Amino acid sequence: MRTLSLFLFLFFVQTVSSQNKLASEYYLLKPDRVFDGEKMHAGWSVLVKGEKIELVGILQQIPKNTQIIELKGCTLMPGLIEGHSHLFLHPYNETSWNDQVLNESRTERTIRATVHAKNTLLAGFTTVRDLGTEGAMYDDIGLKKSIEKGIIPGPRMIVATRAIVIRGSYGPKSGSADNDFPIGAAEVGGMEELSNEIRTQIGKGADFIKLYADYRWGPDGIAAATFTQDELNMAVQIAGSSGRVVVAHASTEEGMRRSILAGIKTIEHGDGATKEIFDLMKEKGVAFCPTISAGDAIEQYRGWKKGSLPEPTRIQQKRKTFKMALAAGVTICMGGDVGVYTHGDNAREIEAMVDYEMSPLQALQSATSVNADVFGMQNKIGRIKSGLFADIVVVEGNPSMTISDIRRIKLVMKGGELVLLK
Repeated sequence: MRTLSLFLFLFFVQTVSSQNKLASEYYLLKPDRVFDGEKMHAGWSVLVKGEKIELVGILQQIPKNTQIIELKGCTLMPGLIEGHSHLFLHPYNETSWNDQVLNESRTERTIRATVHAKNTLLAGFTTVRDLGTEGAMYDDIGLKKSIEKGIIPGPRMIVATRAIVIRGSYGPKSGSADNDFPIGAAEVGGMEELSNEIRTQIGKGADFIKLYADYRWGPDGIAAATFTQDELNMAVQIAGSSGRVVVAHASTEEGMRRSILAGIKTIEHGDGATKEIFDLMKEKGVAFCPTISAGDAIEQYRGWKKGSLPEPTRIQQKRKTFKMALAAGVTICMGGDVGVYTHGDNAREIEAMVDYEMSPLQALQSATSVNADVFGMQNKIGRIKSGLFADIVVVEGNPSMTISDIRRIKLVMKGGELVLLK
């Protein structure tokens, strides 16, 4: 049934797109307001030609052969950008991470990923930064290319391929030292292996490099730093020579410090950060992707009833670190570690950021212009601006006032093609 649904969806999108291209050269989108990625503007319209935004503002004249789409009561925004996704994972309360890596075939995982990509796009997220296939090797490259070729619907993808971990630190792990399980990332031991792995991933098509700067490999499973300072420095240097950046999974103070000093681009998670660490991030221009929703989801899977008091220690700590990051003026990306929870529910992280005391407008900026800037995509996406790709989402209501309106999807456009219009 899922395969049939996907086929029908593809047929519908292709048919609508073809008909629209034949019917008009331009689209004129007329909402009540436009959020341009930075500010809200009342009375603006957006003219789309081909795959790009042609004009933005209060337009007095429009070209002939323009299809006008009235969007009363709605807010038009740049297509949303998911900053931390795992399209090859599905919620851990359905199947544990270990069992997905060990027992699900790569064929199954890729088929699931195509469904996840479609659901992400329909939720208004026209770009994702995907931070590792978790055992599915380089299949994110194939998924990305399939979307680019129009074989399947999905967002633009910025991919890491295989995350890189220090040998002996990552999972799945067996209860017996005599057994070796397949690992959910690329293991390295020392400078030479790390260097070779980075260059291999670049050759395979990685858009950036992801390292686990720490992990739960200390005594009794305590999180501890993995890569040395010299190893991290080298990783950034090699990736940088190819025009790529390094991002770091880091939850400990030491793992974060080493990563920041090495020159990585973003810190993912950061649960154990201190004021001093955030001050250092601000000084060095390192962005923070807090992934609030992943921890929230895991605590609920463990039995926590959301809204009950007191909140679990993990939730309290995340609130504390997020507040410190805001106070320090650190650049904050929107990325929820989706895959831990359901793809298509990406707006959950935007809502969580507001719940954690970010303003709705700041959260919308994080999910659009801020992510575009941090990910090096500012000349392509992330703003409603002439010359950029027409990646557009329209929602009913005004999410700068009521953030939950971000879920009230009315229209999705990617590269000038209508994906969804209700």
